[in-house]
Amino acid sequence: MIAQILVVDDDPIQRRLLKNAVERYGHVAHLAENGLAALEFLKRTATDINVIVLDLMMPEMDGLTFLAAIRELGVETPVIVQTGQGSIEYVVQAMRAGAFDFVVKPVSPERIGASISNALKLDQKESKARVGRRHRAGAVGFGDIISASPDMLRVIDLAQRAAHSNIPVVLEGESGVGKEMIARAIQSNSDRAGKPFITVNCGAIPHNLVESILFGHEKGAFTGASEKHTGKFVEADGGTLFLDEIGELPLDVQVKLLRAVQQGEVETVGASKVQKVNVRLISATNKDLIEEVRAGRFREDLYYRLNVFPITIPALRRRKEDIPHLARVFAERFSTEQKLNRTLSVGAGALALLTAYDWPGNIRQLENAVFRAVVLAEGDELTEDDFPQIAAQIPEFRQAELAATAVMPAPGVLSDHAMREALADSPVFANNDKGRAGRPDAKAMLAAAYPQENVIVSTDDTGEVRKLADVEEELIRFALKFYRGQMSQVARKLGIGRSTLYRKLKDYGIDPDDPLKEAA
Repeated sequence: MIAQILVVDDDPIQRRLLKNAVERYGHVAHLAENGLAALEFLKRTATDINVIVLDLMMPEMDGLTFLAAIRELGVETPVIVQTGQGSIEYVVQAMRAGAFDFVVKPVSPERIGASISNALKLDQKESKARVGRRHRAGAVGFGDIISASPDMLRVIDLAQRAAHSNIPVVLEGESGVGKEMIARAIQSNSDRAGKPFITVNCGAIPHNLVESILFGHEKGAFTGASEKHTGKFVEADGGTLFLDEIGELPLDVQVKLLRAVQQGEVETVGASKVQKVNVRLISATNKDLIEEVRAGRFREDLYYRLNVFPITIPALRRRKEDIPHLARVFAERFSTEQKLNRTLSVGAGALALLTAYDWPGNIRQLENAVFRAVVLAEGDELTEDDFPQIAAQIPEFRQAELAATAVMPAPGVLSDHAMREALADSPVFANNDKGRAGRPDAKAMLAAAYPQENVIVSTDDTGEVRKLADVEEELIRFALKFYRGQMSQVARKLGIGRSTLYRKLKDYGIDPDDPLKEAA
């Protein structure tokens, strides 16, 4: 469908880029230079606006004020907000105010196109039908993977490329990020679609039974074995074998697995001859396999046989823009599965809460949280009160504190000029000497606003200049926290390559997931 998109941004260059991106996908773009102009446009136009793309930081009327204003007018158009790096507080406020989605600047045309596409589906029934079909058929395609994050879209692109060949794939990532779903999508998009897809959780099998389960055993091969057992490799013949947590395989089983990978032959326990199989192998791990090789727990020859096409799936906390979409899809799916007489929506406050949380259990934890909320829900909409276990883990998520963040923007979100304007009347500067035009001095303002976070001290306790390495380490830690662990962004802003950044993290013992934690 051809949609009408309203772009609200005070930057003319950004407006033009967004207009080009909108038109690239066949939609019509309407432009407004700030919130007031956009509000007037909505009041006087006869055109039905399908989606609004809104900048949060604008003069005259900012994005949050605009969101409140259109809700007062009863406008329910999905709003996609744009935010700068490091401003998750503003994202949380925007989601609470009713924003549908958010994108982080600089935004690519593909990312804004995906977000608009998701917004256009908000009032359609396509997603419900797709979820129902998948539930019945058990098949998963790439279209079933809910994501709008650039990192995850890259994962999908790599997986689609891998699907067109029989190349061995290793899916890397934390537990719960969706490795099995990617594996199933690869199978469904390959020439093995419709053939067996067999999964084995290598970490859940007792070590003394792994060989038998993978390769099978003949009758009498084990004491008490009264019948023949067909192994998973034979079951998967012609299709795909998904080995989850492959780093847990015992070393003696790894030898037989290597033979199966190299020669396409499996040796059933107790059998006198080998059996040929045609299996596509997809492995998954939440461990660093090369570290396992160095520690002697994983065979180096097997590692290089399997790790031909590695795909790393990012943790959910590194792609928070996916959370609102996932939460809505889960709520819709579980409403159907629980046979509710209505489909539960996810309220703005609940979306803000879910987006603010870091989800150590990733998508699986989010899915379970929404499932619990749907089962216990009493209204037609999930609210913050339906997620008490999540709210309890982020006590700072309170209305008063969020309102306070509107007075003190996150570092790096506003320009120096905008910060001067925002803080000119703040009581922080009531007794300070003011600079030209009655505005506070920039250094004094930054020091008062960010006494610890934004300052790197140049001298040590003795008054001597600190070592360059110490300052560099502190700056890297600050950049990781500031850009919320987005390694490409951190490397780019520091002016170094990603490989150099990773080397320095290792040298300084910095954990990218917890950059302020000192090395043991």
